[in-house]
Amino acid sequence: MAKKSQARENVWLQCSECGDLNYRVSVNTKSITDKLKEGIKKHCLRSRKHTVHKIRRRG
Repeated sequence: MAKKSQARENVWLQCSECGDLNYRVSVNTKSITDKLKEGIKKHCLRSRKHTVHKIRRRG
């Protein structure tokens, strides 16, 4: 039996300093939190430090 489709979407996290798309995460589109909109501190491979990553929808 197949699962019901959920309101989820794959989005990229883009580094605010270098602009690289480093992470791809699945988020619930009905309840995207303010924390995701503001940005998350993740490790950037190019700059070799923790930087703010923001949501980037790729179409």
